Amino acid sequence: MPTTPATTTAPTWTVGDLTVHRVDEIPLPPATGQWLLPDATPALVTAQDWLHPHFAGADGTLHIDSHTFAFVVDGLRVLVDTGIGNGKERANPAWHDLRTDFLERLTAAGFAPDTVDLVILTHLHADHVGWNTRLVDGQWVPTFPHARYVTSRTEREFWAAHPMEEARRQMFEDSVLPVERAGLLDPVDVAEGGTEVLPGLRLLPTPGHTPGHVAVELTSRGATALITGDCVHHPVQFAHPAVGACVDIDPRQSEATRRALLASLAGTDALVLGTHFAPPTAGHVVPHADGYRLDAVPARTA
Repeated sequence: MPTTPATTTAPTWTVGDLTVHRVDEIPLPPATGQWLLPDATPALVTAQDWLHPHFAGADGTLHIDSHTFAFVVDGLRVLVDTGIGNGKERANPAWHDLRTDFLERLTAAGFAPDTVDLVILTHLHADHVGWNTRLVDGQWVPTFPHARYVTSRTEREFWAAHPMEEARRQMFEDSVLPVERAGLLDPVDVAEGGTEVLPGLRLLPTPGHTPGHVAVELTSRGATALITGDCVHHPVQFAHPAVGACVDIDPRQSEATRRALLASLAGTDALVLGTHFAPPTAGHVVPHADGYRLDAVPARTA
């Protein structure tokens, strides 16, 4: 199936002097939410009126997207996570053999693959590393040949020692190992209080979904934004932090991480950018009932 060139401007948010672009890949099928967050029942979701209509349907169906975030910081072009990718053999039918115009959208936003300097991988799951590579002459090669691909050392070492089923082995073979073999993968030590990668760009340890999962914090001129990765998959988890993902490696740790993160953000001006949040995608964490809600901050599109 041919790709269709992007024709719209990427949605953006301003964080101090920084502009954060959301680069869309694909909305995920309605069944994704029920599979991913099985405890987010329709009754639980519909009880949160603020989730409708953007984050959930009237019937309690969760809206979940695949997109990445791109920005320029300290003069470098940065991409956070790389989505599902095209032409990848995946067990999940929603991810299998996609043909999206993601690279055209990325280029239209000002981040042509050859110009990207840094790729941050919040963790090494298939829907976050897919565009690490693209198929050229029958070989998977790095999509961003001049970039440093950063992930946490804990994350890389965990998967190096973890027994892999065939689907995960395939994902590593087509989307992680080619980058590593090219000398572009850069595992870094992430301190308990976070590690600065560039001025104004910090990795924060947010373990549980995977052992080395990180969130990404941006700061500029007193403003702060946080890109969640998968420590929060959907805004329903603001209201119910105990709701975890079926693929969390350590569910208890994931919940503890989520509760601590939301508590630290509640009532602040920090902008939360959800890696899988459907539009409007971003907002502020505010106390609500016994938990929190996301007070949406719509993007600019021009």
